[in-house]
Amino acid sequence: MPKFQDQDVIEIVRGGSRLLLAPQAGGRLLSWHLHGAPIIHWPDTADWSEPALVRGGNPLLFPFIARHRVEGRVGFWRDAQGVVREMPLHGFARDLPFDACVDAQGAGVQMTLTDSDATHARYPFRFRFEAQYRLVGEATLEVTLTTTNAANADAGSMPYYAGHHFYFALPHTQRGEATLALPRTVYRHQLADGATTEPQPGATRYRFDDPRIVDRFHCLDGEPASPVRIEMPTLNRAIEIDLKRPGSLPWYAVTTWTLAPESDFYCVEPWLGLPDAIHHGLGLRWLAPGQSETATLRIAVSALRS
Repeated sequence: MPKFQDQDVIEIVRGGSRLLLAPQAGGRLLSWHLHGAPIIHWPDTADWSEPALVRGGNPLLFPFIARHRVEGRVGFWRDAQGVVREMPLHGFARDLPFDACVDAQGAGVQMTLTDSDATHARYPFRFRFEAQYRLVGEATLEVTLTTTNAANADAGSMPYYAGHHFYFALPHTQRGEATLALPRTVYRHQLADGATTEPQPGATRYRFDDPRIVDRFHCLDGEPASPVRIEMPTLNRAIEIDLKRPGSLPWYAVTTWTLAPESDFYCVEPWLGLPDAIHHGLGLRWLAPGQSETATLRIAVSALRS
């Protein structure tokens, strides 16, 4: 395996596209470069003692997304029987090693996480969670998440809601001219006490310097009629996220977030559910024993001007 920042990584190259992935660090896509330009951001210096906390790549969010609370305590969830368990921010998948297999053509990789003694205390279910990254041509990346309830037939259903946390490279000085176009949405936020706000009609276009979209859940209002589109005029770059792929589950929301005004990235995150859905039900999914579900998207990069 090649080395990157003194870590073993998987490298996928097709034409001018180059992916770096670290299965041992939460099945993490670290970066995506197209003709040398960063599409997915990864910092030049990263603290590999806690890779889940590095601001970059695409952390995989599973089995639940974001923060959960029980009686005001952050980091806990309550199951249907009333048992309270710990659940770290964005779930535990981003902290655990995945098995990995590169496809025969060298254009993609499939990474798999299964349940273990380490997961049962927080999430008492037998599962298989798979993430597949595949370059489709030079400038399109297809990403598929497959979740399986691996329990025996006499076991109960398994709750989950997975998602992505893509860190798109965007110099902070260019936020004022870069835009985000969305299909029809309603938006929500999570309040400090953990409650989720009532839905409000969303706009179809925002600028990335708009502080109102930080930590905003843009909930898709029906099947998306158009892709999510990011335009970066100075970089002469357009990025389209196609959430309407054949055979895919419906994506529930696209969340926008960044760390600080000076951060050279902006996160655009397709999610299958909302934070704390195990308690309020917004996007909560259930899998019967032996059942699998797949959620797929494609990210395509193009020039704004030829």
